[in-house]
Amino acid sequence: MNKAKALGKKDLNDTRTPTERLVEFAENFKGNGIKREEDLAWRQQSVDKRLAHAMVHGMTQFIVEDTEEIRQQIADRNGRPIEVIEGPLMDGMNIVGDLFGEGKMFLPQVVKSARVMKQAVGHLIPFIEAEKKLIEAAGGDVRAKGKIVIATVKGDVHDIGKNIVTVVLQCNNFEVVNMGVMVPAAEILARAKAEKADIVGLSGLITPSLEEMAYVASEMQRDEYFRSRKIPLMIGGATTSRVHTAVKIAPHYEGPVIYVPDASRSVGVAQNLVSETANTYLEELAVEYEDVRRRHAARKATPLMSLVDARAAKLAIDWAGYTPPRPKFIGRRTFKNFDLAELASYIDWTPFFQTWSLFGQYPAILDDKIVGEQARSVLADGQAMLKRMVDGRWLTANGVAAFYPANTINDDDIEIYTDETREKVLFTWRGLRQQGMKREGVENKCLADFIAPKESGVMDYIGLFAVTAGLGIEKKEQEFERANDDYSAIMFKSLADRCAEAFAEALHARVRKDIWGYVPDEALTNEQMIKEAYQGIRPAPGYPACPEHVVKREMFEVLDGADIGMMLTESYAMHPAASVSGFYFSHPQSQYFSVGIIGDDQVADYVKRSGRTEKDVKRTLAPNLG
Repeated sequence: MNKAKALGKKDLNDTRTPTERLVEFAENFKGNGIKREEDLAWRQQSVDKRLAHAMVHGMTQFIVEDTEEIRQQIADRNGRPIEVIEGPLMDGMNIVGDLFGEGKMFLPQVVKSARVMKQAVGHLIPFIEAEKKLIEAAGGDVRAKGKIVIATVKGDVHDIGKNIVTVVLQCNNFEVVNMGVMVPAAEILARAKAEKADIVGLSGLITPSLEEMAYVASEMQRDEYFRSRKIPLMIGGATTSRVHTAVKIAPHYEGPVIYVPDASRSVGVAQNLVSETANTYLEELAVEYEDVRRRHAARKATPLMSLVDARAAKLAIDWAGYTPPRPKFIGRRTFKNFDLAELASYIDWTPFFQTWSLFGQYPAILDDKIVGEQARSVLADGQAMLKRMVDGRWLTANGVAAFYPANTINDDDIEIYTDETREKVLFTWRGLRQQGMKREGVENKCLADFIAPKESGVMDYIGLFAVTAGLGIEKKEQEFERANDDYSAIMFKSLADRCAEAFAEALHARVRKDIWGYVPDEALTNEQMIKEAYQGIRPAPGYPACPEHVVKREMFEVLDGADIGMMLTESYAMHPAASVSGFYFSHPQSQYFSVGIIGDDQVADYVKRSGRTEKDVKRTLAPNLG
């Protein structure tokens, strides 16, 4: 049968079942790729094909009326509303799952397809409840591939990636219980037991979440229910990695612990875990992770420079010949209700595409032979929503910046003073120094190197900032969720994140040119700013040059984050999630770098300087201990 006939009106002599016709319809998509028709010719097809078309193309315009039409057809033969879900809707999602697995669909399309499915199910639920046959109690012959309980761990508020994983797994016939954010280990385990989950999934963005994941794994090991059943534990999130999962989390639990690098890989991992060949998959994974641990141990054995030698190799700056610029004011200043339209002009779109598992640099990604079409489509959707966000003031953006005198002490620490008398210390920021062996002439850096030493007699300055573009996000997000519109909810949160990062960029530009004013004539394009072609840096706690989050506690006290609607969780995650904070350095030689692995001598020195316990320091610096 040719494509035109396959997509045309139903032949009255066609005795095939809806599923058989749907299979051929899917084959047409697989053979010819997905093309979005600009007309409504597809509306002339049979209702089951219209549902499949809407599902594959992510079109919701007619989904309620088509769902109602097929419900009535089934009712006419004394069928039940649940059969619409078990039959044509699930068949349509199977097409989506197959196309996604074959690389013929991309993540934004899958999430749009899920929106169609949810809105169709939303229409059916009242009918299902009317006959007292709830969806979960009417499985029939259709069974979920498995049940997964997934949560963002305690202390962490980030959930975009986890929500995408939830949608993708649901699209592939997994039942997913999404517990939300900041979920304690005990609650995760209790829910997994109650749901009789086949898999537990953990997500987190900030580095303290890595330790919390290890704790959850150890609690699963302590619990006979999980230990005896060896229920798999899936690990994902921006700060996670295969190495960390194999080295730091897997040893805490006898059951399988699997790293999932991104949403598109979650389906394959989950399917392997519940398949008949799961044992073979896990045996191969165990060999792979053992190799990862062996190679990591070999890397860790690479000699580090002693802390004494590392400090001797620090960046040398001629402080005697340098006069640090003075900010226009000492103290803090707030920036409330910042213009969202101004923030829009500072957006870096590359991470926006990464959220949707479309990888490439903007704008080149728009012309990519593989993902270019989807990149252009999701960008158009994003920019359209961004305009509505700005015009409708869906979000409130608040920020605060503060500037104080500062000097370096003890080589690696920065004292921050209340005023230029330098008699009272606001707080001392403890720094970490690179200790990796380097070729001759290459410095072992610490952020303290970019601030004048106290003994030099030079008065230097440092800035602190915190910005958020996430105020009011819950209200709009709930609107999308009530409309069963995951695509818009995820799009909205991803744009809020982009606006927060843009706020940090916009405020930094204002600081450089005006508030601190050390480069008043700067004239950089947005592309140049994205490439950090400016003087000065704004390192953020939790990032490579400043890997410890603990300093946020003092930072937020000085900035009075609550005044602009920001707070910290117990693990120092910022709330709202669409937030950025950090420090400002003005020196022309300041630069970003990665601290990397540090030695036991630096840990001991850090414990002594900070007055904290060794256990606490090792917990917060775990990723830097190898």
